[in-house]
Amino acid sequence: MSILIKPIITEKATNDSELFNRYTFIVAKKANKLEIKNAVEKAYGVTIESVKTMNYPVQRNTKYTKNGIVQAMKGAYKKAVVQLAEGNNIDFYSNI
Repeated sequence: MSILIKPIITEKATNDSELFNRYTFIVAKKANKLEIKNAVEKAYGVTIESVKTMNYPVQRNTKYTKNGIVQAMKGAYKKAVVQLAEGNNIDFYSNI
């Protein structure tokens, strides 16, 4: 099971990384903070001060259209925000 699924690269996450040295990842639902910390340190070679996690539930919505009822679902996921130690940084764009 892979702990880190993918980094989140949005405007808010990028701003957080530039100003506060915090990086955001989507992680496995069953991963705890120690596993996340070890996985990020191993993958990127950085030192981590803290890890904060958030669980997002399944989002369902229903739309009533001319063709009938359309139902959609966005799956549940877990997000982790890692605070790096002073002087460390992660470059997601280095291998482009």
